[in-house]
Amino acid sequence: MEKGRAHVVVLAYHEQGHINPMVQFSKRLAAKGIQVTVATTLSNTKAMQSASSSIVFESIYDDCTEGGVAGPGGFRGFLDRFEASGTRNLTKLIRNSERPVKCLVYDANIMWASSVASHMGVARAAFFTQSCAAVASYYPMHCDLSEVTPSVPAFSMPGLPEIGLPNLPSLGPDTGRYPPIIRYILQQFHNSENADWVLFNSFDKLEEEVVSWMSKLWPVRTIGPTLPSIYLDNRVESDNDYGFNVHKPNMDACMKWLDSKETGSVVYVSFGSNANLNTEQTAEVAEALKQSNNSFLWVVKPSEESKLPTNFSNENSEKGLVVKWCPQLAVLAHHAVGCFISHCGWNSTMEAISLGVPMVAMPQFLDQMTNAHFVEHIWRVGTMPKADEKGVTRSDELRRCIDEIMQEEEDKRSERMLFIGRCWLRRL
Repeated sequence: MEKGRAHVVVLAYHEQGHINPMVQFSKRLAAKGIQVTVATTLSNTKAMQSASSSIVFESIYDDCTEGGVAGPGGFRGFLDRFEASGTRNLTKLIRNSERPVKCLVYDANIMWASSVASHMGVARAAFFTQSCAAVASYYPMHCDLSEVTPSVPAFSMPGLPEIGLPNLPSLGPDTGRYPPIIRYILQQFHNSENADWVLFNSFDKLEEEVVSWMSKLWPVRTIGPTLPSIYLDNRVESDNDYGFNVHKPNMDACMKWLDSKETGSVVYVSFGSNANLNTEQTAEVAEALKQSNNSFLWVVKPSEESKLPTNFSNENSEKGLVVKWCPQLAVLAHHAVGCFISHCGWNSTMEAISLGVPMVAMPQFLDQMTNAHFVEHIWRVGTMPKADEKGVTRSDELRRCIDEIMQEEEDKRSERMLFIGRCWLRRL
């Protein structure tokens, strides 16, 4: 190794939506001559070995043997084992590194990481994989729960919907003012208070006012969007994809099907790796797509296939393609895609904005609610259908939103693209 080359360890959370942006950030560091080691679970280490030849991947917790999230104690048990094993093995990794580690970049969700960095005497950088706005929306709750006086006034977001909490992993009994999952998320504030830098997968011209507000709390740096370089600026050689997928993408089938479609004629539908629709909502989405005059590409995870209406895929095979997974970035970049029905996870939102695809926002919980609000009301790059009193978005309402985007006049579409273009020009 070259003398004087800095060494950074990046500690990634176990979920795909957290890993991908952190690995992309790692590739950028490596492209600047920095030695990067990504530490994560064993299963992820195995899956990511081909993600980049310029990064070393090290396991600090054997989730393959111990069962991971599916092991004893569920999600709470996994977090406890990950902390016990991770604290010990991360300390060894930093201590025994041939080249001294200068900085630990850690997912802000990993609550014990800052203590390890402090103990080992290395610089600390907390990495948020959420939007700045989403984290800002938690600040009043953090102050309330911690019983501290806010150091700055809360960021004002008129009209912001309440945070949703369905279908989230349990972290114990609900005994306080906030559910355990919210209390867990709010620990990110404590986890970032003593960090040397606080990194966000965003860019300041997209969330300018929020970034300005948050800079009063922390030493904030926006380092996004963390997409593969081929979709941005080509500064990182051979950076064509994330290199990590929970499922194997059906690349050939998706792209060949899209190649046969006209420009802007396809509605792409995906609700991410964690969000799950109930059977009633799935049926409403299916009906909206069936009644729409547009072709559609719908990603339905294996665990969700049973919720589809009987024979839906076969009956609509002429206008639609249903797949278990697909290469989302390549799909969004394809000329045939004119609309993205999304849960508004932050990675999906950043991808759609970066690639200029307008969205129909169907958020399910947590930060997705904030992201969807910004998509419709602040950035105006999409629309959000209204749900009924049961919380279900009906097919006619969803179809209305699809038509609004797919049939919008050229000047309105140009207005959306002009906003994105201005953000990019100001970022550069």
